[in-house]
Amino acid sequence: MTNAPIDLKARAHQAMLEAGFLPDFPADVLRETQLLKPGTPGNIGPSVRDLRTLLWSSIDNDSSCDLDQVEYVEKLPGGETRLLVGIADVDASVPKGSATDRQAAAESTSVYTGVTIFPMLPGELSTDLTSLLDAQDRLSLIIEMRVADSGEVDGHEVYPAWLRNCAKLAYSSTGAWLEGRGPMPPAVAGTPGMEAQLRLQQETSERLRGLRKQHGALTFGSIEATPVVENGEVKDLVVSQHNVADDIIESFMVAANTAIALLLKEKGSLSIRRVVRTPKRWDGIQAIAARLGVKLPAEPDPRALSEFLDQRKAADPLHFADLSLSIVKLLGPGEYIVEPPGTEHEGHFGLAVQDYTHSTAPNRRYADLVTQRLLKAALAGSTGPYEQANLSQIAAHCTEREDAARKVERLMRKVAAACLLSHRIGEVFEGVVTGASPKGTYVRLLKLPAEGRVIRGAQGIDVGDKVQVRLTSVDAAKGFIDFERR
Repeated sequence: MTNAPIDLKARAHQAMLEAGFLPDFPADVLRETQLLKPGTPGNIGPSVRDLRTLLWSSIDNDSSCDLDQVEYVEKLPGGETRLLVGIADVDASVPKGSATDRQAAAESTSVYTGVTIFPMLPGELSTDLTSLLDAQDRLSLIIEMRVADSGEVDGHEVYPAWLRNCAKLAYSSTGAWLEGRGPMPPAVAGTPGMEAQLRLQQETSERLRGLRKQHGALTFGSIEATPVVENGEVKDLVVSQHNVADDIIESFMVAANTAIALLLKEKGSLSIRRVVRTPKRWDGIQAIAARLGVKLPAEPDPRALSEFLDQRKAADPLHFADLSLSIVKLLGPGEYIVEPPGTEHEGHFGLAVQDYTHSTAPNRRYADLVTQRLLKAALAGSTGPYEQANLSQIAAHCTEREDAARKVERLMRKVAAACLLSHRIGEVFEGVVTGASPKGTYVRLLKLPAEGRVIRGAQGIDVGDKVQVRLTSVDAAKGFIDFERR
């Protein structure tokens, strides 16, 4: 089957509706948004600090404008590093119970389909008034931590402050520069002191990351492609390569989210935790390792699993993404749960941390906005804004909507790949078998990040085998790609 061109944005919109999202903002939300005005730093004083002179920077995807997080580090006389993570104060513009808040609660997350973005909050907020854009004064919550040479985080403090992002940076170009593979980004070159600031951020990140690896934090590989679309047509699929810029943001985000979870616990507050439970299917993970000649401990052990993954990444990078996916499926998905004061729940197995929440992306995730409100109440010593039963409903809904968002994003990656291949029916490709079961045999192409089903000639091939396949048909609207083995 060949396909006439499809409207990718319309297909993404349809996928959102099919998944139970309401991708078009209601009139009352749009009216509410139009009345908002940008905040001005007029309330600077003991309770709200002025940190606009610090060398704040952000690192995100190349096209991102919904910026939630900025970073700043400085060396202290005793050898520690002072780490500040600034989070957009979204609650100041989206009060609890407002029409915008109700819509955000229903959607729970922004959805990034590759061909268009369906934001949780209207663009006037998420990409403007509540975004930490460069050269703009923004009210934020600051998470201040001290990082020892060992990577241990000693103490944490949270307070409101005005800040100004001095350098809006992108993962790809910043990572290439820090790794010596590309030029210095203009935003770094044009800001005095920013080069030294980013180098110190990298050094601090390496300390944090090193300690997390000692504790058993897991590192996975993935092949998720972003379509390059011109005039509504998919021209290419680009796979982003993980680099040190990703490590910086990941390390600071984990440190900040852990600090917020601990602070809420110290304040005796309810909190929404982000957990990845100890895997019940550890035997399946053991079996995968055994097939590769590695014996894992009898009981779930993140450090042993981390070492196994690192060994496999070095030994067989071609198949590491597929191995990672198999392990992730056996670990099970992350979920949001409520932790009442005085109780202990499971931590985050994948990150190897006990106390963890989501707080660093309130423009994009509703759980983070709720956590921001819980944090403000805890700092003020006031009654929490949510009852436990209500918070449990929010946590469950956020988990369900996050799963739905992943399915939409995965579908649209398949649709984009099918669109790109729709003009190449009959061509032969090199690939690797990624799945072989009674449900079907699947092959991922080596030179294009696309996967399809082998409908003829699948007998005798197994996961990991390299094969030649001919593209027989695609159904772009459904994201189906069919091959036959050569």
